Amino acid sequence: MISKRYFALSRLALPCVAAAFLMSCATQQGGGEYDAVALTPNNPKNVRVRVSLQNRAVYVMEGDRPLLVTPVAIGKPGDETPTGSFTAFRKDARKRSNTYGFHVRGNDIRPGKSANTPGGYRYVGYPMPYWVEFKAGYGFHAGSVWPTPRSHGCLRLHANVAPKFFAIVPEDAPVYIAQSLPEDATLGRNLKRPTDYADPDPPMSYMISDAALVDIMGKRLKQ
Repeated sequence: MISKRYFALSRLALPCVAAAFLMSCATQQGGGEYDAVALTPNNPKNVRVRVSLQNRAVYVMEGDRPLLVTPVAIGKPGDETPTGSFTAFRKDARKRSNTYGFHVRGNDIRPGKSANTPGGYRYVGYPMPYWVEFKAGYGFHAGSVWPTPRSHGCLRLHANVAPKFFAIVPEDAPVYIAQSLPEDATLGRNLKRPTDYADPDPPMSYMISDAALVDIMGKRLKQ
């Protein structure tokens, strides 16, 4: 289970999902049932994030101590997730995409890009809650964890895990992304993976609502 120390941190940082942290932290397969252990860092300044694209895994480390190990969805061909050394520099628990989303006019809701919004419609970005940016336009955020490259380059975390990642990874944390990492053979060797990508798509009316940025525990974010 999550330590009292971590739960107290989470209640302060993320009140809208505090109740969700009462769930078991045993890593499981499944959609809404999936979860992962998260530990509070002793010194947030020593937190670093390592991502393996080949293993589709995120390793949040404090020195040699793993704080969080979890699957991640990665960028698709043509929109690959960038590799290299970065720094987390912007966090936004209620982030929406500036590029991909929906064109809205009354009850008429159509998927589309912000640059192509028709006259008379307003643009509402795709919900990307618990955003942690590491490169301009690229970040970690809650979303369906597909088993194949799926995103536009961002790194999607399961909805039960994204709030924990958001809580324990500070701005200025180093982020290193590579095709493979030594941790793949140890921490990530038998990593369980969620199946939230198979859940039904929420209605577009839900995706443009404030609920899509708050009640992410009851809905799967799909794209």
